[in-house]
Amino acid sequence: MSEWRTAVAPAKLNLALVVGPLRQDGKHEVVTLMDRLALADTVSVRSATSTRVSGFDDDTLVTAALEGLSRLVGGGQRFEARIEKRIPVAAGLGGGSSDAATALRLGNALLEAPLDVETLLELAASLGADVPFFLTDGPQLGTGDGTTLSPVTLPRDYTVLLALPEGATKSGTSDVYVAFDERRGEDGYEPRRAALLSVLEDLSAPADLARLPPNDLASSPLAAELTAAGALRADVTGAGPVVYGVFASEADAAAAVHVAGAKARTWITAPG
Repeated sequence: MSEWRTAVAPAKLNLALVVGPLRQDGKHEVVTLMDRLALADTVSVRSATSTRVSGFDDDTLVTAALEGLSRLVGGGQRFEARIEKRIPVAAGLGGGSSDAATALRLGNALLEAPLDVETLLELAASLGADVPFFLTDGPQLGTGDGTTLSPVTLPRDYTVLLALPEGATKSGTSDVYVAFDERRGEDGYEPRRAALLSVLEDLSAPADLARLPPNDLASSPLAAELTAAGALRADVTGAGPVVYGVFASEADAAAAVHVAGAKARTWITAPG
């Protein structure tokens, strides 16, 4: 077996998530603004005689990613992976997707003839809408089903307070979208999409993030509480349940911890 190769797998923050109608492929049209956070898991991969993953008993994505990579190269190459979790699970922060993308990158580097980026991105998209994002660099605007990515320039001189409400559990992604369809959430999609793109044209300071439209899939009263506590922007990330607050400084974020601290687990982090 080869030596371990190790890399961090960062969390993801949806700074905006606008959702539209159902597409012919059964997915929804989305426009989402994504950035990485310093909060990260650690993933290690090495060549092995069979594919196996340790460190996180509930893993499915890293296993699927490495098995998919093995299939693409004829099945002769297998991998072992270790995951050290720090990102809260099923929280809207993309931890599993990030782990899978990181494992793909590390496993690909172990191949005698590494696959090209486009092939890796196709495999990543088959695993989940968030996985391709973690194979790119920098903030991205996701369109289509979320896997069509375009680099964007964002202000990144801010601190993020993450709050996972006690007892909160993430609904299955399909259930979240069913609820969205039942309440006719796609109504007004085009104006919301236009509003997001308009803000992107003149987004130069952290305070400008407040002009982004709210998350279409999930909301939380805690977001309003963080805004009252000084957050420049506060919302749910992804399908939730984590709520984030964007603060001008680490001191401001630390001062707001008490707002969520009695009823949520909290982390202070920054763009990664």
